[in-house]
Amino acid sequence: MISVENLSKSYGQQQAVDQLSFNASPGKVVGFLGPNGAGKSTTMKMLTGFLLPDWGTASICGYDTVKQDMEAKRCLGYLPEHNPLYLDLYVKEALAFMADVYRIENKNSRIAQVIEQTGLGDEQHKRIGSLSKGYRQRLGLAQAIIHDPQVLILDEPTSGLDPNQIIDIRHLIQELGKTKTVLLSTHIMQEAEAICEQLVIISKGRLKANQSKADLLKSNQGKSLEQIFTQLTS
Repeated sequence: MISVENLSKSYGQQQAVDQLSFNASPGKVVGFLGPNGAGKSTTMKMLTGFLLPDWGTASICGYDTVKQDMEAKRCLGYLPEHNPLYLDLYVKEALAFMADVYRIENKNSRIAQVIEQTGLGDEQHKRIGSLSKGYRQRLGLAQAIIHDPQVLILDEPTSGLDPNQIIDIRHLIQELGKTKTVLLSTHIMQEAEAICEQLVIISKGRLKANQSKADLLKSNQGKSLEQIFTQLTS
């Protein structure tokens, strides 16, 4: 579970995140939506421990992300917007490195399981630098789930992919969301509508909506999700 209470972060005079509060429960994909500069990536960086909040608290699986940062990180898998990969490594080699970082027992069987789960079987012996962007995103997801975390935070995981790659990654995220808490940032409203059960919408660092997709659409009858998003964030 993810719990955020009055989370705030500023950069000089710019208030990037302003007293933001929401929860994300297990077994669902939560869409984290907002225009460029809304504070989505800053929030995700605070949840994952890359940034410290100025105010407020956040917890992952009940662990405070500041006071119990190592415990929180053990429960967490993170795919940032710019997927950091060692391009000179081979796919299987990169996964073995991550498995060693997390001190995973039965490492080889877990790597084989993740390779199958993310559809990397035909690419596992290739150098990462030779992979298409779609397969690099799959590898990023594989690295994020290698330690079987309870919570996944995914920042624009389908950005820059072609339509077929997008469909594949969406299906994978939906499968992961059946057993984990998934917080998914996206600019694509069709994607949010297709795979998210709960929607958290922010603008200028402030919360604009936090409810199930069904309830949000019902309370704005006759409007598409794109229209609702524009109305709340313009």
